[in-house]
Amino acid sequence: MNTQVKQILEAVERGEMTSEEALLKLKAAPFEDLGYAKVDHHRSIRQGVPEVIYGAGKTSEQIIGIMSSMIGNGQERILITRLSEEAFAEVSLAHALMYHKEAHIGVYSAKSLSPVPSGIGKVVVATGGTSDIPVAEEAAVTAECFGNEVVRLYDVGVAGLHRLLSHKEEIMSASVIIAIAGMEGALASVIGGLADCPVIAVPTSVGYGASFEGLSALLSMLNSCASGVSVVNIDNGFGAGYLASMINHMEAKKPLSDPETEAKS
Repeated sequence: MNTQVKQILEAVERGEMTSEEALLKLKAAPFEDLGYAKVDHHRSIRQGVPEVIYGAGKTSEQIIGIMSSMIGNGQERILITRLSEEAFAEVSLAHALMYHKEAHIGVYSAKSLSPVPSGIGKVVVATGGTSDIPVAEEAAVTAECFGNEVVRLYDVGVAGLHRLLSHKEEIMSASVIIAIAGMEGALASVIGGLADCPVIAVPTSVGYGASFEGLSALLSMLNSCASGVSVVNIDNGFGAGYLASMINHMEAKKPLSDPETEAKS
């Protein structure tokens, strides 16, 4: 893989390839096949964020193998979601990990310091109740690991609306808001009616029988009458944190130049 990258860079240096063409080739570079996993070492080039390991369903040995491949190819920060405490204890024997217990996230970092926030603004993570915090922490830790400043507003559900309204300044100044709630999932609609930024709704499986393990909240959020509200899957804090980071790092993109058009001009 390193040889291929070197050949591409040398071609750019000789003027045989434009930087745009080189970038496209790097985006299409091969992955590493471990048999049980195909590790994508160039995802950060294509998407701006390196590959994340989904820990649930993987053995500790598989996680260690994937991490070793990533570290060996220069990845300095690795996020492992849905990592159990038992798996964390086993994996940490091979690789130094920081474990966020409530979020069930393990973080490997070649550098001791957390990434400096590089987003255009703040990501607000709000929950309807205390029971939603595990999902909220998954979203918050994910966003922080991807270089975002996160503001946590926990237990501000509609059962006591004054609690949410006491944080109007944080809501109004946010670049993106993650609204996390179970039960009837009304929090996303209320925040969507207050904020002038994108709102990412996360239904949780918190609630009594008729909540159908989060399905009620999911349908409520999908049917929100507030504009600018998008919805991720039930309990998908990681997906919400990832999307919030993408929104908070958006910038105007210049179109790639067309070599044929340049030649004609």
